[in-house]
Amino acid sequence: MFERFEDLRNPPSQILDLSSSSGHLTKLLTTLESTKNIRMLDMSEKSLWRDTDDQFDITPRRTVVDEEHLLDAVDENSQDCIVSNMGLHWVNDLPGVLKQIQRALKPDGVFMGSMIGGDSLFELRTALQLAEQERSGGISPRISPMADPSDASNLMGRAGFSLLTVDVEDVKISYPSIWELMEDLRDMGESNAVLGRRPFIKRDLLLAADAIYKGKHMYLFSSMT
Repeated sequence: MFERFEDLRNPPSQILDLSSSSGHLTKLLTTLESTKNIRMLDMSEKSLWRDTDDQFDITPRRTVVDEEHLLDAVDENSQDCIVSNMGLHWVNDLPGVLKQIQRALKPDGVFMGSMIGGDSLFELRTALQLAEQERSGGISPRISPMADPSDASNLMGRAGFSLLTVDVEDVKISYPSIWELMEDLRDMGESNAVLGRRPFIKRDLLLAADAIYKGKHMYLFSSMT
């Protein structure tokens, strides 16, 4: 996808990787011929400095900053291109962050981003909700809220972007139970972080959720194989 930058009339030479983590995407961007300067921004200092400079074709400039305070670290109208891969679904104020990204871009600058959204983790979400409703008479937000793709273009339009393109890619992965799924989410750093959630999940609730998960959704997975 990023090879298309080279086909642009003015390929971006200055790129900012927002929510860069340790820089997996940054490493790919430094291999493009047009890239002259690249900057990594992330709110986790440990992740930001995990990999050494010699692992990048071009030494990146690294800045620890909360995405919601982007303009504290970046000047307005200063960036040729801003990218963000799998980080924006963690921000509290997505419309506000999009506005700051738009203001940080030069006229005709490019923004490309990806995030988890829509009905992602629908099976796990419904299994936990049904189990908790049955045992507690109510539900707690066990899965972090996600933006709907149908709202993405509206949010970007309100932020001041033009020539919008919004794509959705469904990636379906089968798990034998919720235990393997939750383990994967924890290892990816994608566990629930909603402050208003109940802090503990009883084991009997998880066992019930696992039974619901298998009963309602395993047939769907088996029918797709």
